[in-house]
Amino acid sequence: MAFRKLRVPASSANLGPAFDALGLALGIYLECRFKAAEKLSIRVTGRDAPSISAGEDNLIWQTALRIAGDLKRTMPPIELQIDNQIPLGKGLGSSAAALTAGVVIADAMLRLRWPRGRVLDEAARIEGHPDNVAACVHGSIVASATDARDVTHAARLELHPRFAIAVVVPDFLLPTVEARRVLPKTYPRADVIFNIQRSALLITALATGVADAFPTALEDRLHQPYRAPLVPGLDEIINLRMKGLLGCALSGAGPSILVFYEKGYEHVCQSIQHVFTAHGKDSEVMLTELSTRGYELS
Repeated sequence: MAFRKLRVPASSANLGPAFDALGLALGIYLECRFKAAEKLSIRVTGRDAPSISAGEDNLIWQTALRIAGDLKRTMPPIELQIDNQIPLGKGLGSSAAALTAGVVIADAMLRLRWPRGRVLDEAARIEGHPDNVAACVHGSIVASATDARDVTHAARLELHPRFAIAVVVPDFLLPTVEARRVLPKTYPRADVIFNIQRSALLITALATGVADAFPTALEDRLHQPYRAPLVPGLDEIINLRMKGLLGCALSGAGPSILVFYEKGYEHVCQSIQHVFTAHGKDSEVMLTELSTRGYELS
């Protein structure tokens, strides 16, 4: 049997005000080659490869096993070759990409022939929230929500061609569980209204290219103010203002920074790096386009 090839994009969630509601797919990928085998074999290469298990506890494999178990089916052993380019533990959806890959591999090996909507439902159920996995499945910018029947609904939009995105990745980790722990259990109504207004403004501005909506459209009161003490320089980065820079937001739970800018102004990313440097942190700029197709299986 020949290898099948799977490519799943990284993702950034929240995008400032749209906490747990918006995500976008980045042109940074988790790539897998897999085929049936007599026994499980996993080989890992690429970025942060030493941190990715090559044993039975590998997240991709465990996800595939879970899908098979939920269906009361047996997942056949596979030879799995992983080439990862997504920074781990940096708020770029590495776990969501692995979960999505596991669901797609189970679907392929068990010949389930699930549509993307079912793949999203299963990945969101395992992940616990749909924003990152919705971007992995559908690509581009995706709004998503899960209904009372545990069905995830998603709608995508394309980034206006006058805008571009980049990610600035600092040299330290921020575990998602720690970033979640600092959030309050309830919020004042004024803060919720503040974020709803800006989420609506953000979606419209990204789709229509209205640059004047920024940086107001990226303002947030629900998660970034509480996470700022965990990310040195975050307040300064969010408040950066310069020609061509639309604004910055914490990518997911952080610590990476998602940068929106007008095309031709890539150099604005250096200002984010300078803030990290001033706080004793090195960082890397990843100039990336949106991944417009979501996962691809061949």
